[in-house]
Amino acid sequence: MFKLSEIKELIKLVDQSSLQELEIENEGARLAIRKPNKSEPVYVSAPIQHTYAPIGQASVANTAPAAALDASVTATAGHVKQEDSSLHKIVSPMVGTFYESASPGSAPFTSVGSKVGDKSVVCIIEAMKLMNEIEAEIKGEIVEILVENGQLVEYGQPLFLVKPE
Repeated sequence: MFKLSEIKELIKLVDQSSLQELEIENEGARLAIRKPNKSEPVYVSAPIQHTYAPIGQASVANTAPAAALDASVTATAGHVKQEDSSLHKIVSPMVGTFYESASPGSAPFTSVGSKVGDKSVVCIIEAMKLMNEIEAEIKGEIVEILVENGQLVEYGQPLFLVKPE
């Protein structure tokens, strides 16, 4: 049986490596991780007791028919809004955990409606116990925050939508 924390760590390792696919068997449990093409999500199958919602582009689910996996991905993709092409996306430069503020209880770096400059810190991405400040790299107004505090984010995943000035 695989623990969720072990599966998350393996997903990160595969994502950061040149491996395209990884299969592991442990005490009769089988785990398969395959890197997606740029347009397809990652499916991870393992015999675990619960079904978990997708994290970023990766989903963890009981071994089930492909139709059930497709349904879970479609359901989570349904909440994504149509994006205005004039808006600039601030994307995650790495895999890690998104934090909206410098410490728990302190004010967020930014919020919807906030004005940002190109050097404004908009969030922190924690990767391998290092806190990385992410700058806006554009002057404008935050229109939408696309992730939640404490959420695992993927490399290249949009974090904010900014209306450039």
